[in-house]
Amino acid sequence: MTVTPAAAARVQELLAKRGKPSVGIRIGVRSKGCSGLSYTIEYADERGPADESVEQEGVTILIDPKASLFIFGTEMDFVEEKLQSGFVFRNPNEKGRCGCGESFHV
Repeated sequence: MTVTPAAAARVQELLAKRGKPSVGIRIGVRSKGCSGLSYTIEYADERGPADESVEQEGVTILIDPKASLFIFGTEMDFVEEKLQSGFVFRNPNEKGRCGCGESFHV
C-alpha cells in the first residue's frame, strides 16, 4: 500500500486534532454495500500483533490482517473537490464498484 502526500498530510491533521496519542490509522475492509466490501479507516491506539505496517510520508498506516489480500497494491489519496472531500483508494485488485461508489468487489 502506498500513501500520497495529500493523504499523509490529511492523516497528520486528523491525528493532531484528535487530542490523544495514536500510533497512526488502521485501514481495513468490511462487508457493506451492493458490491460487497467497503474500506474502513479508524484511529489506531496500538499496533496489533498481526497488523502490517506502512510508514510513508511521516505517517504510520496499519493494515488489518483480514484486509491485506484485498488491498495489496492500493494507493491511498485524499481528494478535495467543490462539493466533497475524502480519502480515495485506487485498488488494482478491484473488479468493480457499485454505482454510488460506496463498495467494491475483487
